Amino acid sequence: MKNNHYTYNLLNQTTKISLTFLLVACATVFRLTASTPTYQLSSHILDIDKGIPAANVRISLSKQTNNQWTVIDERTTDDNGRIKDFLAENGHDNKGIYKLTYHTAPYFAEQGKESFYPFIEVVFEIKDNQHYHVPITLSAFGYSTYRGN
Repeated sequence: MKNNHYTYNLLNQTTKISLTFLLVACATVFRLTASTPTYQLSSHILDIDKGIPAANVRISLSKQTNNQWTVIDERTTDDNGRIKDFLAENGHDNKGIYKLTYHTAPYFAEQGKESFYPFIEVVFEIKDNQHYHVPITLSAFGYSTYRGN
C-alpha cells in the first residue's frame, strides 16, 4: 500500500512539474510572438550588372496625403540588398499611396561608375492588409520593378 501511495505522489509531482514547464514554454512563445513586430512592406535591390545584391543603398519611404508627399521612414539595405521592416503592422491600417525612393547615385559613385539615374522613384498603392514586396533590378543605366512576394 505504501508503494502505491509513493508512486501516486511521484506521478502527481511529475505531472505538476511537466504542466508548469509546459505553461512557461507556452507563455514564452506567446510573449515572443506577441512582441515580435511584423511589417507590411519590404524591398530588395539586385545589381544586375554585378549579379549581386546592392548593399548600403538608402531608401526613403514617403506617403501621399492630400497630394503632398511626406517622408515617413528611411533605411539602408543590408548585405543582402534588403530592407524587411517598412510599415509596422501593429494593428495599423497602412492603406494608401506610397513612394519608395532608391538613392542610387551614391551607390554607383562609390564604385567609380557613372549612372543615368541619380535616384529611382517607385509609386504604388497598398489596398489591403497583405504583405507588399517591391524589388528592383538595377544597373547604372536601367532598372526594372515589380510586385514581389
